[in-house]
Amino acid sequence: MADIEACKKIAEQALCLDHPKGAPDRYLIDRAYRVFKLCNGIAQLNDVKRFQTDRESLALAALFRDTGFARYAQRENTIYLPPSSELTEEDMRDFSAQVVQEKLSAMLDSRQVERVCNIILESGRRDTTLIEAMILSDACNLDDMGAVGLCSEFRRSGIQGRGIIEFLKSWKRKVEYDYWSARLRESFRFDSVRQIAQNRLESAKLVMEQLEQENRAADLDKILAGQKQVLHGPISEIPEAPAKKPTESITNKPSHTQ
Repeated sequence: MADIEACKKIAEQALCLDHPKGAPDRYLIDRAYRVFKLCNGIAQLNDVKRFQTDRESLALAALFRDTGFARYAQRENTIYLPPSSELTEEDMRDFSAQVVQEKLSAMLDSRQVERVCNIILESGRRDTTLIEAMILSDACNLDDMGAVGLCSEFRRSGIQGRGIIEFLKSWKRKVEYDYWSARLRESFRFDSVRQIAQNRLESAKLVMEQLEQENRAADLDKILAGQKQVLHGPISEIPEAPAKKPTESITNKPSHTQ
């Protein structure tokens, strides 16, 4: 059996990027651990656990799947995603398989190293019949949905110098072109995972609606509109000042004689 804890440390080293500010960038490490946990959970779902799975190799594939991008980023001294014309998703998975071979060959037997590499390589193919690759694919796609997915998208937008307005426009375009519905239909192999993705998408919509309102200060405008309505309401709605009590004149006060 593989020493998973030792493999985690190796994966962290391979996934850690150099941030321009000098501090280590843990984005890929955090994502790897999320996908790791998702894979473990998905494998236990009723419509998945009926299949026999190599849980250990699946866990290792989840940890090392994004090491290919980390290697590219370190080589190019960047944390940007490369243009699709320069490096494809398949290229990334090939790089990740190379990292597995280099980093884990001394810890695993050759058959398991090959197994982990195949899971990573097959996870991007729609026609794969490898159950572990299907689980890994669903886990990665699920991580793109919901609040976590929005955080990842906003990170990419920030890295590329885009602000909230452009982020909102990008979201709106995806909704208009049915991008998210297509992701739900085509990106998930298991119905139970697709339902989780649907729930996450609904949560993301609420977050984006709130972001859109705050970006245009709609909440403040609502209060100001209410104030304006009060100021311009009917005169009868303006409360009258209470009547003053009559005061006695000094000249009318009775005189006191000794």
